[in-house]
Amino acid sequence: MKSYGYVARDLTGTLKKGLLQAACSNEVLNQLRKKGFTPISVKEISLNVKKANQRARRKRIKSSDLATLCWQLSTMLQGGIPITTALDIIGDDTDNIILRDILHQLSDKVRKGQPFSECIAEFPRVFNRLSCAMILAGETSGNLGNVVGKLAEYYDNRDKVAKKVKGAMAYPLFVLSFITLIVIFIMAFIVPRFRKIFDQLGGTMPAFTRGFMSFYDMLAHNIFYIVIGFAFLIVLTVYVTKLPKGHYWFSKISLRIPLFGKIISHAFVATFCRTTSTLLVAGVSVLDAFNILTGMTNNDIIKNAIYQTKENIEGGSNISASMSQAGFFPNMLVKMIQVGEESGSTAGVLEKTSEHYERKVDTAVMALMSLLEPVMIVTVGAIVSVIVIALYLPIFTMSDM
Repeated sequence: MKSYGYVARDLTGTLKKGLLQAACSNEVLNQLRKKGFTPISVKEISLNVKKANQRARRKRIKSSDLATLCWQLSTMLQGGIPITTALDIIGDDTDNIILRDILHQLSDKVRKGQPFSECIAEFPRVFNRLSCAMILAGETSGNLGNVVGKLAEYYDNRDKVAKKVKGAMAYPLFVLSFITLIVIFIMAFIVPRFRKIFDQLGGTMPAFTRGFMSFYDMLAHNIFYIVIGFAFLIVLTVYVTKLPKGHYWFSKISLRIPLFGKIISHAFVATFCRTTSTLLVAGVSVLDAFNILTGMTNNDIIKNAIYQTKENIEGGSNISASMSQAGFFPNMLVKMIQVGEESGSTAGVLEKTSEHYERKVDTAVMALMSLLEPVMIVTVGAIVSVIVIALYLPIFTMSDM
């Protein structure tokens, strides 16, 4: 199969561009005419362009793009539009050329008789196991439109939680970078000027200034080794995290960091509840749902808890008791699932619980921000104060003499 780029006009005269897979250009022309398009040009894509598209395809498509795709597809399917037509329309309207190519490929595969769930499974970097399981459940139950709508809600909520967590992690890095830049600027441009003044004045400097200048000399003379040391530490950390024991240790540490650990655990619990609820509503079994959940985190502690819960369920225990024995899940979540099991509304209870933990993520992020702001002010003020006192103390001492 070769890749062809085409330019055509639809029935309304609108110009359309895209990519199609075919054995020859005539086959591309036939595919375009079947869609009701009037071909303008069809060109085979060179090897370099194909490689570029393959590199681009390895990049993840944003959750917002997938949410929009699912909302549009759900609306069209519920409106009675055939899935192949819906995929073609959405593909032509999307601005993402990678997603456009994938949607046209999906449409061609479905048109040839391949089930939609099998088609999306061929693009695991775009459609994860959860998407494949829900689409399969929707096809089996004959309720694909509603299931795709639920999938759109899932992507929307996952994107919101992910943005909150990323924002909480980005702020401390910004603060640390800001403080580091201030120190580098002062040490590189301000202190050397004062050092020349002190050398010209001569005399004995105050002890505080001498101590500061000794620290400055130590940094200036060993900056190369300090940079190499930091680089080595970073490389060593990355290497250790790739080892099983090292990854497990870092997973444990990340959950115990004050505030950050709460944000990570609450965010996962919120995602866990939302995902499980979405899968159960779609008709996916509990065991299949837990199989999917194991791939939604890289934290070994959380992953082991999910594995243990799944094994306990397979052993005949109910969901709440299995989760309680795993030791990771909050007691409130366990109690809520127990209520859901007794009332027969586990999916609804999980959805409400996910909203509760999303609010807890908001609270933890706000607490982190409110704590870091004064810490940043005090830290920057302390650093600047020490440097100012050390540099101006000799001047004050000389004026008193």
